[in-house]
Amino acid sequence: MRYAPKSRTIHSPTARSAAAAGLALAVGLTASPALATPTARTATTAPAKTAAQSQAGLDRYYDQRLTWGTCMQSPDDTTGRDLDKAGVQCANVTVPLDYAAPRGRTITVAISRLKATDTRHRIGAILLNNGGPGGTAVDSPPVIRKAMKKVGARYDIVGFDPRFVGRSTPLDCGWPVSFPWFSAGAGRAGFDRHVALSKSLAAKCRATNASVLPHVTTRNTARDMDVIRGALGERKISYLGYSYGTYLGTVYTQLFPGRYDRMVLDGAIDPRAYTPRLMKDAVRENDAALSAWATWAAGHHTTYTLGRTRTAVLATVDGVMAEAARGPLTVGTEPGTFRLDDTHIPTLLFMGLADDTDASRAFLAEQVSILSKAAKGRQVPLSPEFTEQLRFALTGEGSAFGSVQTAILCGDVPASRNPELYWRDIERTRAAHSLFGPLTENIGPCAFWDAPREHPTRIRHDAPSLIVAATGDPRTTYRGSVALHDQLPSSKLLTLKNANRHAVYGEYGNACVDTKVNRYLATGKLPRKDEVCVK
Repeated sequence: MRYAPKSRTIHSPTARSAAAAGLALAVGLTASPALATPTARTATTAPAKTAAQSQAGLDRYYDQRLTWGTCMQSPDDTTGRDLDKAGVQCANVTVPLDYAAPRGRTITVAISRLKATDTRHRIGAILLNNGGPGGTAVDSPPVIRKAMKKVGARYDIVGFDPRFVGRSTPLDCGWPVSFPWFSAGAGRAGFDRHVALSKSLAAKCRATNASVLPHVTTRNTARDMDVIRGALGERKISYLGYSYGTYLGTVYTQLFPGRYDRMVLDGAIDPRAYTPRLMKDAVRENDAALSAWATWAAGHHTTYTLGRTRTAVLATVDGVMAEAARGPLTVGTEPGTFRLDDTHIPTLLFMGLADDTDASRAFLAEQVSILSKAAKGRQVPLSPEFTEQLRFALTGEGSAFGSVQTAILCGDVPASRNPELYWRDIERTRAAHSLFGPLTENIGPCAFWDAPREHPTRIRHDAPSLIVAATGDPRTTYRGSVALHDQLPSSKLLTLKNANRHAVYGEYGNACVDTKVNRYLATGKLPRKDEVCVK
């Protein structure tokens, strides 16, 4: 899952790079400001009535006419301007806040569409989700059209911002931090501080958004997807989901069997393992990714001076952590300084390990080099990118992103409410995973959240789909993709070997993977057997 806001990395095909947040469900690093209702609408779409509309009171949502127009929401909306230039149009879809009370309050879901240009051979519409939870996709159709190559012209490519995300009806609890995912640190004091923080964040959301929190769930987002399908006039819809988006896509197949066509799930999650502490199952992969990064950094010692061997680089990281445990490190120069202790640094390291490209590894090496100098009492200027990442991580700049991401996780699956259980798990994992164990096992706001209103989704229907997975994925592990593949007998698994990478198709530049996915999107035929590509 991707945990960072889009522009900062993680779940959007436009910028899943250096700062890519690693909490596939917990640290999205791209704060997406809630935007106003699109203006200057023009063309309208009248959806075709479908037999799929079985729930009483929902016809008016499925039958709504969409008003398409400019994606620009204000003169300084550069994203909207770029979408307009690319030929994308935007609209708002009205959905019920509560599907059990469809005549009650409504909210809007923002969508975008890049229409098929090869109308003679048009296949249909494909819906996009970039993960998160909390990631946006309204801006993604041009990027995905490029990744799809020739077959892209045969699809209406539709991005959407899930309920309460980005340009959709907003949710912001007014948090003093952008997300609540930090380590417990080296001792009990750091854990106790995080317990207090988590409790206060949950209370703030309850105080500001109690009426909507029960409805901020993946199951409701899947229901919104089906309304989008109906409003577009499609009897079936294809889907491309990354990271958390694979879980959303799986939920859609279970709630609406028979209403989807081609389904690509990139970096899949085992629904049985989906919990608010999803990253606890990825500790081994992140230890391995850190080791691989250290080998790379050792080969670039003259640039970053972190050590000439993998062991030496890892020792530098350990030294930074030890110094941060004694007292916060000050990084940057006045007036732009930040203070980081041993509860913050594991999060930064984790976020830097979602991608094994040279650019991402260099960005992480730059950060560790600055932290190492700070541990020795030296302060150096920060790059704009590192400054942006620290501002997002340590202030409330991305409060809206963290609020909705947390609300989805807490609304989907209940969490243990006993702080001592988390502390025991942290202590148990320290010996084998001293850096990332206290991070992935730590408590969060879900321990203080109201219980979900629905049970978690379980797989009861087979779903033909193409699952794409890298063997070293440090976010949604390869084991998760294999597990989902086992639960969906008609699915096929496309494996990329030897890559420590989260999100592959159209993003990693692997021609083998891209060609095989595009063949499936073009023909609708899954490969006869599982297939393998190599980095």
